Amino acid sequence: MAEAGLFAAYAAIGTMAVAPIYFGSFSSLDRLKSTHKKKRDHDEFTEFSDSEDEEDETEAVSTEDAYMFPVYGSIALFSMYLVFKYLNTDWVNYLLSAYFAVLGVAALAQVGVRIVKGTTGIKLPLYHVHLVHKHKTMLHLRFSNLHLAMLGVSMVLTGLYLFSKNWVISNLLGLAFSFSAITLIRLDSFKSGMIMLAGLFAYDIFWVFGTEVMVSVAKNFDAPIKVVFPKDVFPADGKLQFTMLGLGDIVVPGIFLALALRFDRHQYLAKLGYDKEKALPKALNGKHRGFGFPVPYFTSCMGAYVAGLATTISVMHVFKAAQPALLYLSPACILAIVGTAVMRGEIKQVFAYTEESKTEEEENKAKPIKAAPSHRYNLRNQPGAQATPASAGELADDEQEVASVAKVLEETVDPIANVSDSESKKPKAKRAAKKTKAKK
Repeated sequence: MAEAGLFAAYAAIGTMAVAPIYFGSFSSLDRLKSTHKKKRDHDEFTEFSDSEDEEDETEAVSTEDAYMFPVYGSIALFSMYLVFKYLNTDWVNYLLSAYFAVLGVAALAQVGVRIVKGTTGIKLPLYHVHLVHKHKTMLHLRFSNLHLAMLGVSMVLTGLYLFSKNWVISNLLGLAFSFSAITLIRLDSFKSGMIMLAGLFAYDIFWVFGTEVMVSVAKNFDAPIKVVFPKDVFPADGKLQFTMLGLGDIVVPGIFLALALRFDRHQYLAKLGYDKEKALPKALNGKHRGFGFPVPYFTSCMGAYVAGLATTISVMHVFKAAQPALLYLSPACILAIVGTAVMRGEIKQVFAYTEESKTEEEENKAKPIKAAPSHRYNLRNQPGAQATPASAGELADDEQEVASVAKVLEETVDPIANVSDSESKKPKAKRAAKKTKAKK
């Protein structure tokens, strides 16, 4: 009976590892761009929430970042070891719990919104919070009643976790963290991914087998940074014993698998002749997202991940000792991609593939600047038109019209100015004097 419960725990751990990787990878697929866009009067202030149009801000991992992953990880791990060794463990965990509670509320709310939208296809009116300073957008939040409802649910669940440390809610938080990380953290190339996996492979071996640091931190760190499942759900003595898997063993291979899935879609779109500056290929049936495509690299890498995870659990079960999962997962994922590329004759395409995302500022610079509208009496730039100078009366009427409109605007609208409040509150007499001086 105990043995059956243990194998059930292993199956549960494996399921909780694969689920966020699978769904997070598909969630990382961007909406395709094309010349065909939905017509809107106000692009910036959409009326309804639309899961197809929403794009989250992502964090790119370059080759330089991948080299530094093990270094930063080692510094953070050893720092935590020293903190737990020389400071009060309870107070440290209180601070960490508060920190992860804030992150957990955001992660759970976002995942809840995605689940509801994905299953129901619901679209609700959006609220906008737009913060502007000196004509520049500092903050733009968009949310619906669904976001508010999921935020309330996530706050309740997180509060229950803080007071009870319930392992089920802890798993929900851990899965939400994993899903969000796989969706938002993106490797820019397979080279970066392989460097990261190789570096963390050595990191795991050193800190687990070479020192007591990893095991010590894992025992003292009381936060939802792992998924757990009881070895026996109904123990005779009433004390639950858990088998566990760290979130790093889910997220690190997960962002590599997400890259493999995006490469599969890239290869499929290349065969269709997709170009973001042109209309979508007919084979996509007008779909910017959610269309099917072959996934050979994702499938092989996912199979390798499952096999590596099964090997980790088997070795842990046989030797009754904790195992660094990346010791088995990193080589499995790397070999799966390379092996698939060799078999398909696409090794050059794999290592040439990059994801260079432009920032919003760079994209705005790349856009052509629209010419200012010419005066209605200026016909010089109109081919085939004969320039006829405006009469003095017409120009006078036009100037009078502009002056009257400006006066109305000045009386009714208080524009946003690039000045402080103290500068904007000058006496009217000074303003009038300045205007008289300017006219002279």
